[in-house]
Amino acid sequence: MTPLLNTAAENRVDLEFALGSSDFVLPAELEASEPPEARGLARDQVRLLVTAGAEKAEHAVFRQLPDFLQAGDLLVINTSATLPAALTGQREDGSAVEVHLSTRLPAGMWSAELRQPAVRASRAFYGGRAGEVIGLPGGGQLKLYAPYSEDRRVPKGDRVRLWVARLAAPLPWADYLHAHGFPIRYEYMEQSWPLAYYQTAFAVEPGSAEMPSAGRPFTPELITRLVANGVQIAPLVLHTGVASLEEGEPPYAEYYRVPEPTAQQINHVRATGGRVVAVGTTVVRAVESVVDDRGRIRGGEGWTRLVIGEGHRPRAIDGLLTGFHEPRASHLQMLQALAGNEHLGRAYEEALAAGYLWHEFGDIHLILP
Repeated sequence: MTPLLNTAAENRVDLEFALGSSDFVLPAELEASEPPEARGLARDQVRLLVTAGAEKAEHAVFRQLPDFLQAGDLLVINTSATLPAALTGQREDGSAVEVHLSTRLPAGMWSAELRQPAVRASRAFYGGRAGEVIGLPGGGQLKLYAPYSEDRRVPKGDRVRLWVARLAAPLPWADYLHAHGFPIRYEYMEQSWPLAYYQTAFAVEPGSAEMPSAGRPFTPELITRLVANGVQIAPLVLHTGVASLEEGEPPYAEYYRVPEPTAQQINHVRATGGRVVAVGTTVVRAVESVVDDRGRIRGGEGWTRLVIGEGHRPRAIDGLLTGFHEPRASHLQMLQALAGNEHLGRAYEEALAAGYLWHEFGDIHLILP
């Protein structure tokens, strides 16, 4: 591997990659601010960094993925489709607010995040209060009931980020969002993009506030090549919530469904010597939620609060396709648990040195054992 020539703190990764900190500086020029299509690339022409252990790294493009997989390997994919989960709103005092619907909860409730509109995207906003009604387009309303919290995430003082809320709309919720909503956008995005840019080739069941982005570079042609080469594909669902977690905030509960045929397929591949490769951290979270102590998968559905990191090494997968994650992101702890500190630290050093792009429209990392 080619080490970084400049070892200044702002340009390198600590190779020990301390668990719990995962701290490095991401240069602004490595934030993918537009889809690859806007850069003149097909979806499957984003770059692919392939690492296997701490000493092996290969640079490729994503459409070369079949070269790194073998007949008998299994890709497990997430078929959740992205919602236009952002809405413009107006508070009772007349001030503007942006609403991000994160997760559809039981009994018709939602977890919802209030954001302050800004020139480029939106910023965190903590000024909501229980009982407040937010006016939404087309006669819709969002009523805030209580802070959305779990054992590890009790709101501190007035800093409430997520609310339990009820959406009242003149249309069924999915129709209403498609009529009035738009994709969630963060500050590194230079402009808005239509919802189609946030859907993967596997998207069939609407439910994610943000795109399961590891599946974005797959195209029908690439999927055909993989299947023709003997690579199997198995589906599951995990609906993702908003990713704008505060520092130190672990992932919250998300709905998942692992079909029994997918569980049986994973078990068969592992028993016959194939490799199970998860397409995205969402897949890892879902599969690891239904694995038993012997490493066998069972079909199931529900709400998972599982946080994979120190002390919980994935037991049901062998490899992972994923994007590159921000400093201190909770996803990095999952990658550390799968690959180990040295492997992941050297991979990120390589990615920074070679100019790989971050975020949902960026490049992809294939982690193999």
